[in-house]
Amino acid sequence: MKDLYCMLEREVLPAFGCTEPIALAFAAAKAVEVLGAFPNSLHADCSGNIIKNAKSVTIPNAGGRTGFYYSLILGAIVGDASKELEVLEGLTVDDVKRADELFNSNFCTVSLAEGVANLYIAVTAKTADHEVKVTVQQKHTNITHIEKDGEVIFDMPMEQILAEEVQMTFDDCYEFAENADFNRLKELLHRQFDYNMAIAEEGMKNSYGSNIGKLIIEESASIADKARAYAAAGSDARMGGCSMPVMINCGSGNQGITLAVPIFVYAEEYNVPEERRYRALALANVLALYIKYDIGRLSAYCGVVSAASATAAGIAYLMAESKEVVWETLSNALVGTSGVVCDGAKASCAMKIGMSLGNALLSYRQAKTNNSFKNGDGIVKANIDETVHTVGRIAREGMRETDIVILESMIER
Repeated sequence: MKDLYCMLEREVLPAFGCTEPIALAFAAAKAVEVLGAFPNSLHADCSGNIIKNAKSVTIPNAGGRTGFYYSLILGAIVGDASKELEVLEGLTVDDVKRADELFNSNFCTVSLAEGVANLYIAVTAKTADHEVKVTVQQKHTNITHIEKDGEVIFDMPMEQILAEEVQMTFDDCYEFAENADFNRLKELLHRQFDYNMAIAEEGMKNSYGSNIGKLIIEESASIADKARAYAAAGSDARMGGCSMPVMINCGSGNQGITLAVPIFVYAEEYNVPEERRYRALALANVLALYIKYDIGRLSAYCGVVSAASATAAGIAYLMAESKEVVWETLSNALVGTSGVVCDGAKASCAMKIGMSLGNALLSYRQAKTNNSFKNGDGIVKANIDETVHTVGRIAREGMRETDIVILESMIER
């Protein structure tokens, strides 16, 4: 159980802006920090999934600027990596003006790194006399290597990175939700309800992206549609550059929103006691992490699908359904919606959240009315752990080529 507490501490964190562009800004800020002066040039070698997810999303406080070049330049201007995923929180108008000048001067270049982890950033910052290289891998703020003038000043072995990932089963997740100390859960997770509901409300009040949340709720006032509408609205705002923090899960703000907002909406509708709310949110978070550890942090598999599946299982738990209904909800949702692809962070993520939650909440109804998919129905396996591992393998191995084709399509002019 201690490992799952530590996992939540590491994975449910505040972030200011979409995490891939912010990871680029963080790496650039660290490189400038180590360099000790503002560089003459900046270069980043990035994995395809970083480029894909940083290409189109709007950067908060940056006057509508988008993309990986601005993310890197603004991070370099800030030059202080101590705030990690909130590194760009203090951007000023003057910072953005300076970024425009540097953007137009070919100060920053980016290239695709081959044969690296799906989450990989290596930023090189140079002055006339010195050069620093900072490498981030596997997690958005996980610095694995720092060099200055060819001398290695920090290096983290890959074995140490991988050792942090917790091995678990569905039963481990369920028992954690049942038996974890309530006060500790509340301490770990209260901001996930607070922050993520706040940005959902903002997305409903004002115009962001394609306003998917508003469009959903205009069609229906059912509790299921309200839950998915508010989650989609949170993504509308986040992808549209809203300058409000979000609590992430597995490095993703959209996944953090997808997990917390529907559980809060259901809990309010049915006056669920506070302790049950937090246990349901804890279950949803650890299930989402369990699934994503198999899939991988960044891939061609859309992460909000797995998050929505975990959310529906959390809602089943919230509503005091049996353990069997909880795991059947998760299984139904995963096998019914897996196959939605990730084409980067941008406005349409909100639509994918709305769709995935709609199917996931139908999966809950399916389970509680004894209509679940059975072993042998497509990729449904005899137990939930086998089903999760099957989905992970399909996403991790089967969709590898899909990821390449998506990236090639996105970088075509």
